[in-house]
Amino acid sequence: MNGPYEIVDSRFRDLVLANVSLRKLSSGHLWTEGPVWVPAHQCLLFSDIPNQKIYRWMCDGSVNVFRDQSNFANGNTIDLNGRLVTCQHGTRSVTRTEHNGSITMLADGFEGYRLNAPNDVVVKSDGSIWFTDPTYGILSNYEGYKAAPEQKYNNVFCLDPATGTLTSVTSEFHQPNGLAFSNDEKLLYIAESGSSHDSSIPAVIRVYDVVNGNRLENGRDFATIDKGLPDGIRIDCHGNVWSSAADGVHCFDRAGMLLGKILVPETVSNLTFGGARGNEILMTATTSVYAIHVNSEALVR
Repeated sequence: MNGPYEIVDSRFRDLVLANVSLRKLSSGHLWTEGPVWVPAHQCLLFSDIPNQKIYRWMCDGSVNVFRDQSNFANGNTIDLNGRLVTCQHGTRSVTRTEHNGSITMLADGFEGYRLNAPNDVVVKSDGSIWFTDPTYGILSNYEGYKAAPEQKYNNVFCLDPATGTLTSVTSEFHQPNGLAFSNDEKLLYIAESGSSHDSSIPAVIRVYDVVNGNRLENGRDFATIDKGLPDGIRIDCHGNVWSSAADGVHCFDRAGMLLGKILVPETVSNLTFGGARGNEILMTATTSVYAIHVNSEALVR
């Protein structure tokens, strides 16, 4: 099969396309992250954390600065009302950009202490906001402001934006990173990226049962990344799990079996589905952003 692929299971051939190529959309950045497709504006937003910018890529190929001085923005997502929700290392907070451009602080502390450095974020169909809070953004002055953590654990949180209630749903991770719900929202997948600083920690994606809407139970390992570590993860319409890795993007079936890889020449930090027809995987990868058409897409709710 042609294309930048490693086929592990023949089923992967049905998810990718032989006659397409990997395209570089933007380059010259320091560390790209937080890709989110914005359907209303047909654009991709992505962060360059050290440069403190959020960029916007348009379907005509143009790239411009969406937000300067982004407070070391990392993960981004869109809420049910089409507003941008962002994890900011610099303010150690999760914010929401209103339709008039103003920014609302959603969460910056838990139980009287500052958050670590919110990293990645997703919005559930009930409007709740789920995000990870590892310490990467306070480990140095490169991706935030170096500081001692105030939280006892590196939590995964659930935020009710209507009441402001913030709940820790798990504190079992060394460094929780990307997260994604299954299409029926009965499962939550969370990346463990603690091997970035401790090689004894497995480079795994864990999965939990979601009980009563906002409680996690029965945590177990779902899949292991064999090159680098898992960071951003996404679920396609078939329930397959796509994860970033050192050599590209790895695709796992619902049972956690590796189907194949999209090979990328830079370490991939995160990914999202998008493009004009929703059938592209858009990848932030170290200094660049890449895209490739696939024979799959995210479930449209």
